[in-house]
Amino acid sequence: MPRVAVTGLGCISALGAGAAEFWQSLVAGRCGIRPLTHLPAGQLQISIGADVADYDATRHFEARRLAMLDRYSQFALVAAREAIASSGLDFANARNGAARRTAVILGTGIGGETTLDDAFYQLYAKGNPRVNPGVIPRMMASAATSHLTMEFGITGPAFTVTSACSSASHAIGQALWMLRQGAVDIVITGGSESCFTLGTIKAWEAMRVMAPDTCRPFSRDRRGMVLGEGAGVVVLERIERARERGAVIHAELAGAGISSDAGHLIQPSESGAAEALRAALDDAKLNPADIDYINAHGTGTAINDATESRALRQVFGPATPPVSSTKSMHGHALGASGALELIATVLAVRHGVIPPTANFTERDPECDIDCVPNEAREKPLRAALSNSFAFGGLNAVLAVRRVDP
Repeated sequence: MPRVAVTGLGCISALGAGAAEFWQSLVAGRCGIRPLTHLPAGQLQISIGADVADYDATRHFEARRLAMLDRYSQFALVAAREAIASSGLDFANARNGAARRTAVILGTGIGGETTLDDAFYQLYAKGNPRVNPGVIPRMMASAATSHLTMEFGITGPAFTVTSACSSASHAIGQALWMLRQGAVDIVITGGSESCFTLGTIKAWEAMRVMAPDTCRPFSRDRRGMVLGEGAGVVVLERIERARERGAVIHAELAGAGISSDAGHLIQPSESGAAEALRAALDDAKLNPADIDYINAHGTGTAINDATESRALRQVFGPATPPVSSTKSMHGHALGASGALELIATVLAVRHGVIPPTANFTERDPECDIDCVPNEAREKPLRAALSNSFAFGGLNAVLAVRRVDP
């Protein structure tokens, strides 16, 4: 079975712009959760989030182009530029034919929410009967994918995956399988999300799953999730091709497993999560004993963290490896979460460092796992998993393996 290498990394999140700053913040246990200053705090019960602070779109895009870019598309392009540049690939050279054999597969849970929210505000609140003709192309979930293909001239397969909080992980898994099948030579994949609007926050408040203070996954006194935003993009290619061109190989994307709970739109199932974990191990030809770290879905809600802990115990038993939730630092970026967390997992395997679960206070007997509380841990990692368990019971787990020089 062809092996697939991760040769490019790019991201933007509440922890800053760029994969290097992202990783340094994770290792330091730096939390990107802060007050949401750009929303009317008087109308919110929950006024914190992991937003991309001090983001200036004009530093990345010309004014004419910004007119057609929702914030989530901007984030996807910023992350993709870094990932492609770090991979050393050149799509501008028509003679190498790379553009025709490259796919773009991105995930998003919502798409252009900021565009839609603004359009509705203009229509309903301000009584403007005319809607900007750019609303539809800006808001559509596939917009970021299209913009990425146009910027780099990529003419291979391109599409968007949307499966709530598992969107990016599903997209990356599909990318892996397309490369194995030989359908393409390169895939630019990941996910992007930006939904810090008044309407969206109020909708999340209504579900009563939001923490008012911070995100502390697996802690006994956890109070819920904290929304985040951003994008993560990776470049994937078959490992022999990467070696032939002298690319830096960060790690191997060794497998992917997916499942559905077929049970409930909101309440997770430990059996569904366990099935995805087993499927990822099978796809990667790994045994449970080969896994040295798991980047958890770990949202910080009472039911999710306990359910995920039971699923891990179901698959790994008493030998469950160290587990951490980086959502405690970059927040829950919904459809982008799986991409950000895959990058965290790839870098953990490459550097032999497990990022911590930040904000941890006290052990919860219902979360009987080693959650690497508050401080990073140095440990050689042979292989690791990254979990994404979405509303609707849509589960995806990615397996990463170390590649020695």
